[in-house]
Amino acid sequence: MSTGFLKSKWVYGLLTIPVVFAILALAYHDFAFKAGVAGTGIILLLILYSGKLRETRDIWMIIVAFLFSIGGDWFLSNRHGDTNMFVAGIGLFFIAHIGYLTYGLMNGRLNKAFTVTLLTAYLLFFFLKLYPSIGDRVLLFAALVYTLISCFSLGAAAGINGNAVDKWVYFFGILMVLFSDTIIAFSEFTEYGDLGFLILPTYYLAQISVTLSLMMKRMNVKKLL
Repeated sequence: MSTGFLKSKWVYGLLTIPVVFAILALAYHDFAFKAGVAGTGIILLLILYSGKLRETRDIWMIIVAFLFSIGGDWFLSNRHGDTNMFVAGIGLFFIAHIGYLTYGLMNGRLNKAFTVTLLTAYLLFFFLKLYPSIGDRVLLFAALVYTLISCFSLGAAAGINGNAVDKWVYFFGILMVLFSDTIIAFSEFTEYGDLGFLILPTYYLAQISVTLSLMMKRMNVKKLL
């Protein structure tokens, strides 16, 4: 890909690729399309940061997050009611959140006030709504740990330094991950199962938003060169 194209706003047109995969995934529920959203995000980041990956190690954190998200998708797409598959999927998404959290910390620091507020709200939700509904202790522990890492991920996103637009697009992406996970919890463990239709659209929007944020970050750096 030419340097001239990478310096132009037309590069954002490449985002139509994961958008198309998201639409196909929503229409056909095929795992290949589901994986295509994060997968094309990885490819776009590798292209845009080609030759700069040693200097921008934070980008690898997002690539790792996307890879483990694909793995988590596979387990949840093939669980067929198997609790162990569900827990395995949560485990892989937990690692994905470590990637998101690390990226945020490498570009800023944890927003403590926001994180404490968020943790308070989600721990109340966990103990009031989820705890009474989950009988499996392993699943209960997995849900608790996942709740904690999700809040810390968003707290780190809120504390990112640098360009405000890049930051808040990334923050929105992680917010959508948390929102999607919250809907999963409502759908799986409470009486609000009819909200399940929101899970995948917000999840794909999250991955596309994170990809867009890192694209914008790269383009802004190029403008300064």
